[in-house]
Amino acid sequence: MEVTGVGARPSKRGPADWFTGEVWMDEVASLPEPGLVRALRVHFAPGARTHWHVHPLGQVLHIVDGVGRVQGEDGPVRQVRPGDTVVVGPGERHWHGAAPDHLMCHIAVQEEDPETGQQTIWHEHVTDGDYLAAPAGS
Repeated sequence: MEVTGVGARPSKRGPADWFTGEVWMDEVASLPEPGLVRALRVHFAPGARTHWHVHPLGQVLHIVDGVGRVQGEDGPVRQVRPGDTVVVGPGERHWHGAAPDHLMCHIAVQEEDPETGQQTIWHEHVTDGDYLAAPAGS
């Protein structure tokens, strides 16, 4: 068993080739081999979001604070709030981030593909037109 103190891992700025806007990431856990699971707490400033991307083995997002947006490639923009959980299927192209006028924080959990070593495959940025579409049900 390993206990890691809160100050042992510094926050890291989300890279511009993965995100639009200001994003900060804190590693929650990364299992040692043979484990393949990684968990991050990701903080999005208002308007910040991921680029389009896929996870070979899928992803789970659990919203812990604020108001966010998520979208699968073939679906509508959806609004998410604290306590909501989003399950993204293996290879499902999607994006997620904060609402235009709210911060958002989620816990992201995904596995590394043992064949390729990849957890995430990044694509192009999400356009303002796609991002600003009215969320379904609003």
